[in-house]
Amino acid sequence: MAQTPLYLEDFSPGQTFASPSTIVEADAIKAYARQFDPQPFHLDEGAAANTFFKGLAASGWHTVSMTMRMLVDGGLPIAGGIIGAGVDEIRWPRPTRPGDTLRLVTEVLEVRPSKSRPDQGLMKVRTTTYNQRDEPVQVMVSNLVVMRRPG
Repeated sequence: MAQTPLYLEDFSPGQTFASPSTIVEADAIKAYARQFDPQPFHLDEGAAANTFFKGLAASGWHTVSMTMRMLVDGGLPIAGGIIGAGVDEIRWPRPTRPGDTLRLVTEVLEVRPSKSRPDQGLMKVRTTTYNQRDEPVQVMVSNLVVMRRPG
């Protein structure tokens, strides 16, 4: 079910938004790694077994990309799209593994209208990506450009 797109005026600190979930596939981890982060612990189960991760793990940047997809697919219904203005913090407290079922919870931290652009504002959010055991695999604090309601 599609959510109604929200404008700056619809957000307030403390609000939370949840996303649909996604399952992480080993083939997707390897495909992403081959293109963007070709390290043994992202590419091959056998090689990964003898690394820091003790098994195949998704690149942190792959986790960021999956998080973005879940945000777009309904995790944060911002009118005009999710427009990044920067990231203050990103942490990966544990690896994302093949078979993990990921979901997001995004909390609004700050909302402020722009002083120089009356049609928009900025919103700071914390997006936590959880696995199926409700353990965070990524925590990201980002700043978003959000349109104000027209008229």
